[in-house]
Order: sequence, then structure tokens, then C-alpha cells
Amino acid sequence: MTRPQPPGSHRRGADRPAPPRPPVPAPVPVPGAPRRTGTHRAPEGRQDAAATRTASRPRRPSGPPGIAPGRTVTVPAPRTAGPPRAPSAPARTPHTAAAPPDTTETTTVLRATTRATPTPDPAPPAAPEPAPPRERASRLLGVDATRGVALLGIIAVHALVEATDDGTPTPSYLVFGGRSAALFAVLAGVSFAFMTGRARVRTGPDLRAAAAMLATRAGVLMVLALALSWTDPSIAALILPYYAIAFLLAIPLVALPTRVLAPLAVLLGLGIPVGSHLVRPFLPVPDLGNPSVLDLVTDPGALLSELTLTGAYPAVVWLAYMAVGIVVGRLPLSDRRTAAALLAGGVVAATAATGLSMWLLGPGGGYAAIAAVSPPEILDSAPTIADAVTGYPDGVTPTSTWWWLATVAPHSGTPLDVVQTTGSALAVLGAVLLLASVTARGAGPLLGHLLRPLAAAGSMTLTLYVGSILFMNSPLDDLGPWEGYLWQVAVAVGIGLAWRRAVGRGPLETVVSAPARAVRDRLRGRARDRVA
Repeated sequence: MTRPQPPGSHRRGADRPAPPRPPVPAPVPVPGAPRRTGTHRAPEGRQDAAATRTASRPRRPSGPPGIAPGRTVTVPAPRTAGPPRAPSAPARTPHTAAAPPDTTETTTVLRATTRATPTPDPAPPAAPEPAPPRERASRLLGVDATRGVALLGIIAVHALVEATDDGTPTPSYLVFGGRSAALFAVLAGVSFAFMTGRARVRTGPDLRAAAAMLATRAGVLMVLALALSWTDPSIAALILPYYAIAFLLAIPLVALPTRVLAPLAVLLGLGIPVGSHLVRPFLPVPDLGNPSVLDLVTDPGALLSELTLTGAYPAVVWLAYMAVGIVVGRLPLSDRRTAAALLAGGVVAATAATGLSMWLLGPGGGYAAIAAVSPPEILDSAPTIADAVTGYPDGVTPTSTWWWLATVAPHSGTPLDVVQTTGSALAVLGAVLLLASVTARGAGPLLGHLLRPLAAAGSMTLTLYVGSILFMNSPLDDLGPWEGYLWQVAVAVGIGLAWRRAVGRGPLETVVSAPARAVRDRLRGRARDRVA
């Protein structure tokens, strides 16, 4: 890598005289012979100062054999070894802006020509270059479209029926239950990575500014969640207060290098459910309601316990999803190989977790062990023990037996459930990124028509999510499950397209991001003032 050179300090080419050096005690060179550096040899027929100082040493030829005298040939010195300097040559005066030594530069052997070939100016430092506009557009389209998929999935969980009359889980719940919320959480981590420059945040002013920004976002989300506390949790349990706590817990993660954060994400996903299983018997029983200001005042300990460990979306479990999202957000998501790796790795992880769960609960004896210790209300909730185990968890599993940790039931929060839902989230993100890369290259108008409405809705998921909650808690929602769901999808996509074209950022997205950015910029300004 070549350091940048200040004005006037470019390496000279074969046809440019060297910059003047500080006077040093040396023999006077032959008149008319320009000084030359150690990386250029004097043309045949001339003699420079170095040759004068080493007159006793036979002069080396100036170029490859067969070159006629009087013609200039530029032959750079080898990178690691070159002709030794004369003992009498004075040391070069150090200069803070000088180019790095030849051992750090790339040496190119020039072919001999009949004309002098100037040496190119040093290249700028190899800093990470921003992605080209087309690649950046592909990445943003893919991430926003994936958010749109998550939004439609979580609306399906709220609007559609979770189980039939006899307690059998419906196919829509088996597909969208748990996976949509996990996809939201992974994408929240990706957004964390984008907001922090897709790199580790160094300790000091940068970390303080990033922490203040994320904490402000968490505070605004909590205020918004408390304002929606009147909504019916049987229709939709609000995910916003849990996200607010998870945002606070995730602040230290942005300061970790990726090589530390990646294995930590695995440990969080596997270890936290086990720790939760151990401590939950000693915690208050959650009421699974949407938290209110009254809960915050009358029993803050119970509320904190529910939001972090025992509720519908326990923040400590969802911290693993955000850690995975931060790692993914630091990857080159515009690269199709990255997208393909996310797709393949996600499918393998989800399939492996599902297969292991089926073996443990079936041939391994898990279902029989759970049935032996379960109360009648669990056994009577579905026609089979398998259906009961699939449909019973609501954020966490019972602690009556360790066999509950072998399930991958939606919203169970077990180690295998975290692995399965993380894998499905990565697979969906990878698949949509691949489709977006095809669209960005201009080969796929049909894909573009499919992804852009999803991306428009995904660019304002908070606004549309809150709108869906308000609609389903209003007298306007007198439609059937599928009819109401399809209407919500159509309205969400239509509003997303219209708002994005007319305004840009969603209204609630602005409410959350504007104060967070203001706090961040204020802290950065204070840090610059202290340095100045």
C-alpha cells in the first residue's frame, strides 16, 4: 500500500528531475548530470553523483542487453534486494511526508521501449471504497424488501387464526409464527450495523455517541409502546417494549469486533434459553398484557422481569438475534456470494434444528416425558401431545422438565427454536438479496415489480405495524381473517409506495430517528470542540 503524497512530493518519473535535497557533504557531481534515486539507473553514456563516489567500482550497464546507447530505459530496482549503496553515501534526510520505502511498494518491471516511460504517481491508500451506486441500491432494496416480508408475516400472525377449534395449529401459524418476529429482530441488528458504519465502534467519543443514539431510539420506542398499552394483547402482543429493552442490552455489542461478536452470538442463542430455564421458576408469573404506565409505576420489578425474561418476546433471548444481525450487517451484502452463503447456511441451520427436535421429541422420548409432567390444561389444549407442545408456548416454555428445551415450537425461545428461526431469517434475507441483485443488473423487470412494493412497505415498517395494531383494535376490523389480512397487505403496500414517492421516510420512523440523530450529532460536536 502506498501512502498519499503531499503536493510537490510525487515520485519523479524517468523524465522529471529529482526534488532538491538538503545540502550534505558529498563530492560535487559531474556538471549537467541530474541526481537520481536508488530505484533508477543512469542512462548509458552518463555518470551521476553516485557513480562519481564509487569510481573505483565498475559501472553497471544502464539497461537490458541490446539497447542502443543514448536511449532511456526505466528499470526499477527489485523489491527486496538491490545493489548495495556505497559506504560513503550519506544517509537520506528523513521527511514526514516522504513515500514509504520500496519494501512496502509494488514494483513493476517495465519493458524496454525506445521512449522514456514516466513512473506513475503513487496511488492513494487502499481504504475501503464505498459500494457503487448500483450495488448499494441492490443492498438497500434487498434489506428493505426483507423487512416488508417480515411485516407481512407478523400481520399474518395477528390477523389469521393460530389454531383450529380442536387446538390444532394452523399452517399459517406454523409458517409465520415466531419466524416473522425473529426476522424483524435480525434486521434490527442489521440496522444497528448500518447506523454504526458497518464496523466496530471504537471506545471513546464514537462509542458514547452511538450509545446515546441507540438509547434514545429505545426510549422513544418505549414511549410509543406505553401509548399503545390500551390495545388488546389477545389480538396482538406489542413487540415494541421488548425491542426497547433489547436495544439497550445490545449497545455493548456494537463495540465488539466481528471475530468476537460472531461466536458470542452463538453462545447467546444457545446459553441464554438454558439460563432462563433455570431462573424463571423464581421470577413473578407474567400477565402477558401490553405494558402501561401504571405497571411501570406500581410494579416496575415485575414489568422488567416480564420484558427481559418471562414475556412474549423476552429481550435477553432476542438479543441473540440482534447480535447475529450486527454480524450480518457488517458483511458485503451487495456481493452475490454473501447472499448465497446466507441462503445456504440459513437453510442448513433451520433444517438441522428441526430434524434434531423431531428426533429428540419422538424417538428420543421427549413427548412422553413432557406428557408425564404436564398439567391437564396443556394436555387438553390439543388432540395430541405433539400439537399441544407446538401450540402452547407463548414466549417461553414451562420449566417442569428439560425436555421442553427440545422443541422448535413458535415463540418457545428454546436453543433449537433460536437456531431454527435464525436460520430461516438468514435464508429469507439471502434469497431476497439474490433477487435484488438480479433486479439491480437490469435483468428482471418482473422481480423489480415484486420487490419494490415490498421494499416500500419495508422502509416504513414501524408506521405500518402500528397502523395494523390500531386497525385490528378498532370497529373497522369486522372482516374475516383472510379477508382482513389481504386488505391490510394491500393497504400497507399502497401506502408504502405512495408515501415513499411523495415524502420518503415514514412518519414514525422520523419520530424515532430524528431525536436519536440529534443526540448523536450533539455529542460528536462536543467531542470535536474539546479536541479543538
